[in-house]
Amino acid sequence: MKRIITLTVQDRSGVLNRVTGLLQRRQFNISSISVGATEIEGVSKMTLVVEVEDEQRLEQVTKQLNKQIDVLKVSDITDKAIVARELALIKVTSGSQLRSEINGLIDPFRAIIVDVCKDSITVQVTGKPDKIDALIDLLRPFGIKEVARTGLTAFLRGHQPQVNELSAYSLTK
Repeated sequence: MKRIITLTVQDRSGVLNRVTGLLQRRQFNISSISVGATEIEGVSKMTLVVEVEDEQRLEQVTKQLNKQIDVLKVSDITDKAIVARELALIKVTSGSQLRSEINGLIDPFRAIIVDVCKDSITVQVTGKPDKIDALIDLLRPFGIKEVARTGLTAFLRGHQPQVNELSAYSLTK
């Protein structure tokens, strides 16, 4: 099963290498990884999409990641309300006669053309991975020269209470 795990980490040299090394030693396949700065200086956020066989292995890797010295917080956000996006650049073979057809095809996906050459165009699209997959499938008959994808980046939607923020409820008054 695919799981989306976010890590808040110190922005230091070698952190990414230690995290990916830990996952590699435990034979987890990383489908995608994205890393970037956060609103706090010196702190970065990693979003990992990993393939996990069962809950026990997921718990094991989460505990191991929490033990890493530069890791501040680990969260499995797969089953929560999240905002998740990916960016893709797709270079498509295109003569001048096909450009309007391709433009009409990408418009419902809110994709844009970011580069035009004599024999190709480059399309930029953002959204959920299945949306990007669907656009790539539609563009494939035109001849895809190159695809570059960022990998998924995600965080929780709105304010979701943490376990320690939940108040206890009683059925008796």
